[in-house]
Amino acid sequence: MALAAYLTDLGFTPFEVGAIVTGTLLGSAAVTLTVGLLGYRLPRKGILLGATALMAVTGLGFAGLSTFWPLMVVAVAGTLNPSSGDVSVFLPTEQAALAHTAAGPARTMAFAWYNLAGSLAGAVGALISGVPAVVAAHGGFSLLTAERGVFVFYGVCAIAAAFAYRTLSPAVEVQSDKQPRRPLAESRAVVLRLAALFSLDSFGGGFVVQSLLVLWLFRRFHLDERTTAGVFFAAGTLSGFSQILSPWVAARIGLIRTMVYTHLPANIFLILAGMMPTAPLSIACLLLRMAVSQMDVPARQAFVMAVVPPEERAAASSVTNVPRSLAAGLAPLIAGALLQKSAFGWPLIIGGALKAVYDLVLFFQFRAVATREEGVH
Repeated sequence: MALAAYLTDLGFTPFEVGAIVTGTLLGSAAVTLTVGLLGYRLPRKGILLGATALMAVTGLGFAGLSTFWPLMVVAVAGTLNPSSGDVSVFLPTEQAALAHTAAGPARTMAFAWYNLAGSLAGAVGALISGVPAVVAAHGGFSLLTAERGVFVFYGVCAIAAAFAYRTLSPAVEVQSDKQPRRPLAESRAVVLRLAALFSLDSFGGGFVVQSLLVLWLFRRFHLDERTTAGVFFAAGTLSGFSQILSPWVAARIGLIRTMVYTHLPANIFLILAGMMPTAPLSIACLLLRMAVSQMDVPARQAFVMAVVPPEERAAASSVTNVPRSLAAGLAPLIAGALLQKSAFGWPLIIGGALKAVYDLVLFFQFRAVATREEGVH
């Protein structure tokens, strides 16, 4: 959420903020597409270490630049992720590597813990993003200087991530004799169908990426940075811990039903949040949404890994994530234009409606599709 506040304080219009957010999402899509096409031939540890180097450069670029077009270049070429979700060059490689460490129901639980760690880290990041306002008020620094410090910290986190990736076991790598001649040789049809549906979901989610939700709360209810930081810390914490329930639910009703039965109510709450007349009611709906909206994530990731052969998991993860990135990258520009015209919650209503359509189509198309492993339904 620091991104929207920083760009606004630099003097950018809501449309320009939306354009840069779109640039970050489209740039991540391009890099992830490259990893998807070539990554199955490259060491996973090497891919992740290269991504941390690009992440460090991105943080320093945002900290050191203050005009629109240079920042747009860094946004497109870098790794900054304004959505706190699946739009990241790291995720396809991490997900494919994690799938090698567990099978069946244990895989869903592994993804749940993996996503919990990411959600908690994102929640802490949302809380820290309110620090610049405090530092500017009491520390003798200008607000812009304090906000630039957030992006320097982002670069430092890249260095810490690189040290963590250096400790990965060779077990995360695919044996060379199992490499496919081409990506998705066997599972192309089902992966492309899933990618199309996930793209619809992600396009809807692009209307409500965190950076734009912060901007909407400011324009609609005039909430300051410290208040919104607390809101998104609570939202991130709720969404993170809710994912631990996903494996338990999936073991009883199946992966697809878990995805739909938790995601659809979340989208109804999102639509209601956009219609609420007061900040407390809107925030309550947003928190209710976040309490269930991410329960579908471990089930979705486990389902993708379970319907493709092991040697095609990296390609499947990339192909289902890249269209999500592209689709999500289109929506913030539209949402920014809507917010420039009106402070009403049109982006939330449109995003929630699109995501609800995804839920219904997913259920009717995939509720009877069998996975490749016993114990996963």
